[in-house]
Amino acid sequence: MGMTAHVLAIDAGNSKTDVAVVAADGAVLATARAGGFRPPAVGVERAMDTLAQAVQQAFASAGVASADHVSACLANADLPIEEETLAAALHARAWGSTVEVRNDTFAILRAGVTQPRGVAVVCGAGINCVGMRPDGRTARFPALGRISGDWGGGWGLAEEALWHAARAEDGRGAATSLADALPAHFGLPTMYALIEALHLGSVEETRRHELTPVLFATAAAGDAVARGLVDRLADEVVTMSTVALTRLDLLEEETPVLLGGGVLAARHPQLIDGIHDRLASRAPKAVPSVVTASPVLGAALLGLDAAGAPSEAHTRLRQHFEP
Repeated sequence: MGMTAHVLAIDAGNSKTDVAVVAADGAVLATARAGGFRPPAVGVERAMDTLAQAVQQAFASAGVASADHVSACLANADLPIEEETLAAALHARAWGSTVEVRNDTFAILRAGVTQPRGVAVVCGAGINCVGMRPDGRTARFPALGRISGDWGGGWGLAEEALWHAARAEDGRGAATSLADALPAHFGLPTMYALIEALHLGSVEETRRHELTPVLFATAAAGDAVARGLVDRLADEVVTMSTVALTRLDLLEEETPVLLGGGVLAARHPQLIDGIHDRLASRAPKAVPSVVTASPVLGAALLGLDAAGAPSEAHTRLRQHFEP
């Protein structure tokens, strides 16, 4: 021990944390994984303890004690004040001489482009969009849910599906197969039974996300209400992308638009086709694609960018994660 690595890359999402220790030439010295990073739920210090599990494991495997720079892309770093708080907490852990904290959406964006230029939309439990240019300009949204104007994400889609299904069953809304499909997923006969189970806790609230794939399956079978929700998500993804492209003066230039997160990575045909069609109309020079590379690659590339590392280092790093 006692040696120092060049970059400690951290990609910390709500469900898991990945870290990579990277040398100056782009070689990956070690990687490790830990649990989800949820400061709003457990507090900053307990969330940092989760990161520490992965960082200490990776440092031990790499045979180093610290890094020159910590490049951390973190879930729940949605506002500048949150980035500052988390950066201070990382400084206190003394894992690197310098620290830069970004929202974890930037990791997906950087992982999907050869230079720090483009827009990324992530749709997992929630939805978020960021954009960046090589000159350091960025575009982003607060991404705090409905209070910040967001619509979509796996959790939001499940809520919308429940709303429509409940109204269909009691006669307040249009008929939809969701009224049968949603309770059937939990082995229940009616929406009333599902509503009761969710309200009383016999079906845990955290299981609502399981309804998002049910929504997509129902849409694929031709249900008009379900298809309408999928179309609305496609429109929301394109709206966020177009606004970010406009803010960065990239709307008239050929620009990557990266799609990531569980909902988009599933490549549901109606959703992906809807995004492509709407982008062709509203941002015809955008080049959409689904990101398949590990987001921790993006955090590591951002670390090399900050250090002014040569292109050869970037290439070697990519080759590790994209064999």
